[in-house]
Order: sequence, then C-alpha cells, then structure tokens
Amino acid sequence: MYFHAMRVMEDLPLHKGLRKRLIDTLKARGITSEAVLEAINKVPRHFFFDTALAHIAYEDRAFPIAARQTISMPYTVALQTQLLDIRKGEKILEIGTGSVYQASVLAELGARVFTIERQKELYDHQQKSYPLKSVYKNIQFFFGDGFLGLPIYAPFHKIIITAAAPFVPPKLVQQLLPGGRMVLPIEKDGVQFILVIDKAADGSLTETWVEECSFVPMLGGTSKP
Repeated sequence: MYFHAMRVMEDLPLHKGLRKRLIDTLKARGITSEAVLEAINKVPRHFFFDTALAHIAYEDRAFPIAARQTISMPYTVALQTQLLDIRKGEKILEIGTGSVYQASVLAELGARVFTIERQKELYDHQQKSYPLKSVYKNIQFFFGDGFLGLPIYAPFHKIIITAAAPFVPPKLVQQLLPGGRMVLPIEKDGVQFILVIDKAADGSLTETWVEECSFVPMLGGTSKP
C-alpha cells in the first residue's frame, strides 16, 4: 500500500469532501489548531495510496506501507503537529520519513523540513516517487540513522520522531535549539506515550506526557534491501 510514481493523481471533489469529513473527525477528537486542520485539509492523503485504495485514505487509521512501516493515522499526525506548534520558516528535523505524509503537513505549514529515513527501500522510493515534490520544495531527504540526527544541519527549532523510541536520543537533544521542542512517542513501562520535551535557554529540559499511542519501533542503524 504505497504511492505510485507513474500514475497521474487527481484531487477530485470526492477527495476534498472526504478530507472535510476527516477534519470534522479530528475536531471531535480534540484537535483545535486551525493551522494544523487547514494543512491536513490541503494535503491530499490519497496521493500516498494506490489509486484503488483512495476511497479509504481518509479513514482515521494507520495503514501499512513498504518495509513493514506504516502511514500514521491522521489523528496522530495532527496531534504531533499541533504539539510541535510550528512557526513559518522554522527548521524541523523529522526522524522517520515513511510515506512523506507527515513531512508534507509540516511543509504545508511553512516549515523547512529535514527528514531522515533508515530504510533504504523507502528512501529510494521517496526520491523517485514523492507525489508532491513539485509542491513542497522545502523538504530535504536524507538516508541515515535517526538516533544520530543531522549534526551538520543543526540546530533545529523543532524535532519530531515518528517511531516509538526506547529512550530520548541524547544526540537529538543536543541538536535542539534552546527554546526548542521535541515531540516523540516513547515506551514507558511497556506502554507507548506521546512525550513533549521543551528545552529552556539554559539547556534544561521539561517533559510533558500527553497520551497513549501506538507506533512502530524506532531502530538504530540503517537497513538496506
């Protein structure tokens, strides 16, 4: 279940109607940021699916993609994005590019997105087949180990991790600007939670546990077919 490079994708009134229905669902679930809701309303999620599956692309659930990964459910994308509190022009580091849907939402908000993928199969597909590359030129793609981040491009205003980390990666904390924020799923006592980490001007960290979640695990190193 993944997008296809050679197919002409269309954003029809049907798709726009399904997105509006999705926005209503997200509002009902507690998403309040109008900027985030509008970004999700503008990004055609069905572009990231096989055309035969476009009719289910706007259901609020995760779907499998290549390399045993998933495209996160819209609520999760909306929640993490809302927690990031994006400002236009901010540098955002994303760990786990996956389908590129989350990165597209960040880019729609005006962020400069630096996104890392450890699965070579997915990374290669992203380079060839990202369906919105002519729209969102503010996304840069990297193949590498997310635990290491991108020190050459650091520091970042915000960092988002889209897989469940076993601990808070120290190198990513180092690459976060003072006054910056990291949003990540992390496992605690056998349960995954969304965690928000705010970095103060003096480098001290404040943690806020948000709610339970479900993500694929964050792994180190890189994986090649």
